[in-house]
Amino acid sequence: MKTINALRFTAVASAIAFSVNVWAQTSDAGATQSATPSASAGSSKSAMRKANRALSKKVSQALQKGGVELNGINVIAKNGAITLAGHAADAEQIDKAASIAKGVDGVKSVKNVLTIQEGGQ
Repeated sequence: MKTINALRFTAVASAIAFSVNVWAQTSDAGATQSATPSASAGSSKSAMRKANRALSKKVSQALQKGGVELNGINVIAKNGAITLAGHAADAEQIDKAASIAKGVDGVKSVKNVLTIQEGGQ
């Protein structure tokens, strides 16, 4: 059982690392296209992180209200793009989570990397 949990953790961590890596590459491309950096880059980064946290919380609340069990689900927000990572009880919960997340105001896209939790663990 410990091996299965370790494998699940590794899979989720890999999915999150992959998502962050893809976002980092996208962010770098946008940064190189910018002609002049703003003078308030520090405060805008802080504001962006705050907005990302708020959107993540908003999506989590919508999922909970919609009847999706949040145990094992991570909601990651970046500039309006939502990634749902982790595991859910069944395929219906996975589809329901993606559908609800897409309907939240402020969400531009949803990447669903949820997997089905096996064995009721």
